[in-house]
Amino acid sequence: MINRFELSNGVRIVEEALPALRSISIGVWVLSGSRNETDSNNGISHLIEHMLFKGTPTKTARDIAEAFDSIGGHANAFTSKEYTCLYAKVMDLHADYALDLMFDMLFNSKIDEEELEREKNVIYEEIAMTEDTPDDIIHDYLHDISFKDHPLSKPILGDHSSLDSITRDDILKYKENFYAADRIVISLAGNITDEISQKVKTLFEQIPRKKTPDDLLTDCYSSQTLEKRKDTNQAHICLGYKGIPIGNKSIYDISILNNVLGGSMSSRLFQKIREDLGLTYTIFSYHNAFRDNGLLTIYGATTVEQLEQLEYEVYKTIDELQKQGITQREFENTKQQLKGQLVLGLENPNSRMHRNGQNELLYQPHLTLDELIEQIEKVTRDEIMKIASEIFNNSPSKACILPMDV
Repeated sequence: MINRFELSNGVRIVEEALPALRSISIGVWVLSGSRNETDSNNGISHLIEHMLFKGTPTKTARDIAEAFDSIGGHANAFTSKEYTCLYAKVMDLHADYALDLMFDMLFNSKIDEEELEREKNVIYEEIAMTEDTPDDIIHDYLHDISFKDHPLSKPILGDHSSLDSITRDDILKYKENFYAADRIVISLAGNITDEISQKVKTLFEQIPRKKTPDDLLTDCYSSQTLEKRKDTNQAHICLGYKGIPIGNKSIYDISILNNVLGGSMSSRLFQKIREDLGLTYTIFSYHNAFRDNGLLTIYGATTVEQLEQLEYEVYKTIDELQKQGITQREFENTKQQLKGQLVLGLENPNSRMHRNGQNELLYQPHLTLDELIEQIEKVTRDEIMKIASEIFNNSPSKACILPMDV
């Protein structure tokens, strides 16, 4: 059972008690991601995420690392376009200590000047690693052209220019604006005692309530083409179709559609382009849903000589899907696959913490497993074909990475 509370300052807490476990997963979710940034401070959300681990007035970076090790737990963090999350998994008897440590990291980070410059260099290396990985960076390129001049176009890591200009004062001011009570959710899953539940409330009631900036939420999509040259042996291609936002009533329809198209090994793209034609090692599709937009992406890589044929076969597969519809077998198998992914995934308390935290932060309903399965079962083939028509009757954006010598 999921319980939620809202403190007087606006902090929201969501708990899922799993008393049979001896562990607890804790996540602090902040509505602060790359979409909240400007051109000049792009990458600051991710930079702050890194700096959370770099020391407080009472603990060095090494102390923080050793603190989690000493209780047999682990902690990490990530940044997305929509939010930042600091999370930990520990034994239940150490949850009190972990909460104190996480609160200290979030709200008492020193942001030491020397440590800041050192961590910028770490992120420069992270950017270089991404740039050297064409099957990774191409998705950033696709978002850039698909959401042109929209906050969602900004890369999570930022770039050298924007990161170089970010100062300690910039970070403190940004945290003051976005690490605010009404933008914070604490999600817990596991063996949650009454004492731990009260501890969370006592800790996070300390955050003052204040007015924070409104996020710019606007529908946006741009069908454009981008071509880059890199020192690579393969040609990489990403096609992006306008999708649907989080909370849209067709979100389960598009999940099934994506799975049939390219979301699994039995999907049409995988079976046709890899298994039947042998044109590629990697071909897949996925749908990203944001608060105000969505993007259905198809990715593949092949030799330059076969790129045109690969692209042709992708469009041909989509055309056949629209004309013929999905088969009853595909329909039933995909539903079973999605249900299986849900059931197996939610056997992990960390997955439950992540699902509940994201849902609460983005104001989505907390559905039980049975309710989620019911939503999947309710989807009809006609509804899937309707959303397919809405998506694929428009031209996609296209990002390509080609070898330097082409």
